[in-house]
Amino acid sequence: MRLETKRLLIRPFTAADFPDLWEILGDPAAMEHMASYTREEAEALLRTFCLEREPPGACAAVLRDTGKVIGWLLCNEVDSPGIYELGWIFNRACWRRGYAFEAGSALMDHLFRVRGAHKVAAETMDEERCLPLLEKLGLRREGVFRRHCRSRSGQWRDLYWYGLLEEDYLAERGQS
Repeated sequence: MRLETKRLLIRPFTAADFPDLWEILGDPAAMEHMASYTREEAEALLRTFCLEREPPGACAAVLRDTGKVIGWLLCNEVDSPGIYELGWIFNRACWRRGYAFEAGSALMDHLFRVRGAHKVAAETMDEERCLPLLEKLGLRREGVFRRHCRSRSGQWRDLYWYGLLEEDYLAERGQS
């Protein structure tokens, strides 16, 4: 998959992307709501989940003007054919600039219009940044798993599940 937005290129990862990816996966602030990785684990994740897997489970968000990888975009078919899980982790230096919305919008449009996705889903325990973004992207809250996972500090946190069906996506865009 290769998608272009105003500022981003969304493309498959390459082995040469690892230094930029490690800036993201190795940053405790960027990984606050995710499992942490050692450098070796991150290299293995890139190799097995993105390079060797067909189709890849994640793709790169790349700045068009510099070629720098600034985001990890989960785009993984799960559960049944036609159901995709979305997620993202961006380089902290790029936060609050609209890149996650830009990338998420392009991915959702591709999944629904090109791949014929039945549903796009996402889960998070990040109430501050991720929930508003999911709602801005048009996903709807489908459930809350109360006190379902632990934060890095050991506190029990709610896990929110969001989804959007193909017919709702197309209807919202006047194309049902």
